[in-house]
Amino acid sequence: MENINKIELLAPAGNMERLMTAIHFGADAVYLGTTEFSLRNLADNFTLDEIAYAVKYAHERNVKVYVTVNAFMRDEELEGLPSVIAALDAAGVDALIINDPSVIRISKRVAPKLALHLSTQANTLNTEAALFWHEQGIERIVLARELTLAQIKNMRSKLPNTLELEAFVHGAMCVSYSGRCLLSNYIAGRDCNRGECAQPCRWSYEVRERGSNGEYFTLISEREGSFILNSRDMCMVEHLDEIIDSGIISLKIEGRMKSILYVATVVNAYRMALDGCDMAAVRNELAQVSHRPYTTGFMLGNYEDSFGSELMATNSGGYIQDYQISAVVLDYDPKQGIAHIEQRNRFFVGDELIILSPKDVGRSFTVGFIKNDAGYEMDSAPHACESLYIGCSESVKPGDILRKRTK
Repeated sequence: MENINKIELLAPAGNMERLMTAIHFGADAVYLGTTEFSLRNLADNFTLDEIAYAVKYAHERNVKVYVTVNAFMRDEELEGLPSVIAALDAAGVDALIINDPSVIRISKRVAPKLALHLSTQANTLNTEAALFWHEQGIERIVLARELTLAQIKNMRSKLPNTLELEAFVHGAMCVSYSGRCLLSNYIAGRDCNRGECAQPCRWSYEVRERGSNGEYFTLISEREGSFILNSRDMCMVEHLDEIIDSGIISLKIEGRMKSILYVATVVNAYRMALDGCDMAAVRNELAQVSHRPYTTGFMLGNYEDSFGSELMATNSGGYIQDYQISAVVLDYDPKQGIAHIEQRNRFFVGDELIILSPKDVGRSFTVGFIKNDAGYEMDSAPHACESLYIGCSESVKPGDILRKRTK
């Protein structure tokens, strides 16, 4: 096992493009799902052939790949599981993220050397539970989100160094205990414990009071309605020293269904924070990415945190989103000041585009011109994913992102 003091930045990879983006912006490891057996079935996910390619791509860049096999299994689904695990092992994945004991038993039979990480869905809250899972062959536990840093530090002091601890530090929070929820099942007929959550906790609801005459009066906190189950997004970037001091060695970012702009911005911000970059720039980046109001969740041991906010955002169901992605850089000619890009959202000649590059977030430029592959000049870039050449006075690299302020 590697040095337990090595801190890992673990990023979500909903598809191959997001995996490449996470690696470009500084992830030490990525986690992804197959097209089955995952709790994010609505993400693009990876076929087994795609996972083999993803592992090769990541390992060539010294990045680890963890694969989620964390759905709650039923007997009829277990038949195909051994062949999937064997294929993942053959592909060279670094670990499986699991929560069902059946997956442990099957993995030990078909891939006995493959590392197993226990999902946060298993809601591990104490030392004895952690030791039990370690005895079953678990090498890392993704801790329950309901723990405080003080409780985690106490657990770490009682656990062997052969058992690693991982925790979520950024992203969407589930209102239910360790993500175990049945709302989606009952309201939408989609099983959140089997990767099909419809996220009814984010919906607007009506709260009604029955008056003395028997009539019902609707109570609302805003014109859009009441978001009585809507949690804020976690952000622990201001407390990384405390997290590391607690004994957590893997900092996990939520978001396998998020955009490449989200993945790039958040991974880059946490990479900057871990590497000692200017925290004002880090905070500014995380304020720009699409998010709900931030919270530190349960980690600090109180509901009123460093953001001055409670865990629940009951008066707002929407996201804060001031920027959108304009393009991804494919190549750059520094002599001519021309960037070859793939367009993502419409922009115009004369627009200011802001550069997002690894640990480089303070630069922008004015689009001097736009040309298509045939050399035809255009006033704007209206067609999604079109290959274009633009006048760019600032140096950029393949994989960098160009974004535009929308507000």
